[in-house]
Amino acid sequence: MITASALSNLSSYLGSRLPQSRRGRVLLAIAITTALLAVLILVLRGGSTRSHAPVAAAAAQAVTARALENMQVARGVIANGTVYAWQEIVVGPEVGGYRVAAVNVEVGDRVRKGQELVRLAEDMLAADVASKRANLEQAQASAENAASAYRRADSLSGSGVVSQSDLDKLRSEELAARARVEVNKADLQGSELRLRHTHVTAPDDGVISAKSVNVGQVAQVGSEMLRLLRKGRVEWRAEIPESRMREIRVGQTVKLTTADGAQLDGQVRAIAPTIESSTRAGLVYVDIPSSGSARPGMFARGEILLGQSAASMVPLTSIVTQDGYTYVFVVSEQQVVARRRVETGAVRDKQIEILSGVEPNERIVDKGAGFLKDGDHVRVVVAVPDGGAGS
Repeated sequence: MITASALSNLSSYLGSRLPQSRRGRVLLAIAITTALLAVLILVLRGGSTRSHAPVAAAAAQAVTARALENMQVARGVIANGTVYAWQEIVVGPEVGGYRVAAVNVEVGDRVRKGQELVRLAEDMLAADVASKRANLEQAQASAENAASAYRRADSLSGSGVVSQSDLDKLRSEELAARARVEVNKADLQGSELRLRHTHVTAPDDGVISAKSVNVGQVAQVGSEMLRLLRKGRVEWRAEIPESRMREIRVGQTVKLTTADGAQLDGQVRAIAPTIESSTRAGLVYVDIPSSGSARPGMFARGEILLGQSAASMVPLTSIVTQDGYTYVFVVSEQQVVARRRVETGAVRDKQIEILSGVEPNERIVDKGAGFLKDGDHVRVVVAVPDGGAGS
């Protein structure tokens, strides 16, 4: 930079070298240049001094802070699970070898107990019933004749016309005829029962969940024709970590969310007495309403409510996650923040529970925590409600 002394030396040199006529004009130009340089130096120094103030002000970031908020929080155990049928009945024929004549239901139909679902061809069994009925009538006629013969012989036994051996023979024939009547009755009942079994009926109220029968096929005893979701009831089977199983009780309320977003209320019905060794989890059976929102096979996430207790809560915006750990920033009296590792708990309505790491009287940065680092200077301002204009 050209200094004032250098300009003075330059003017002395030019004064000794230049003629008298030009010396005055040159000296005037040098004086004006020196004055302009002095003014420029003052302006630059002043601007440099003023520029430090905004930088210092910008270093103190504006944040909001608050202390831990104590409130009553609903406690629960969160778990995943699958929706299952409460009981699914396999419906099949009790007689085999007969053609399917009619199928009266489709998947999804609601049925009542005793309602006919499938009908088998009954011609052969109806003929068998008629034959057994005729055999019974014949046996009854024979028994009546044997009884009459025995009564006549018995009336003459006192006169010596009929010997005792003949009387005993007639008696045995009457008893045998009566037995044949009972045998034919049993045969007839069996045939009538098989005829009734050609009408496959619903064992209970419910919903048809599967169908594997078609008209024309030959039914076999015990083969599956239909599946019935008994009473239309479904249940959620929750997988609970073994460390939390002792907190679960029958009758506790359950809040469920299905994969399609439906919200359901349920109730714990039963608790498995064993733990699955491969998953280290136990099953909890939860009854849920059969509203159609939950279907067997669906995934659902739920929370088993355990009750309420006090908790220290902060806004979710206060939480900063780094390297797999959870932190908050605590503001000191000197407006300096310190990063503090914390342990978190339940989450409720945009707030999260702090289990450890912060004292009750300490202030925690709320808005702006994501832009801070340990040791930063901050400026705590009054929080502005959402939708309001900041000052």
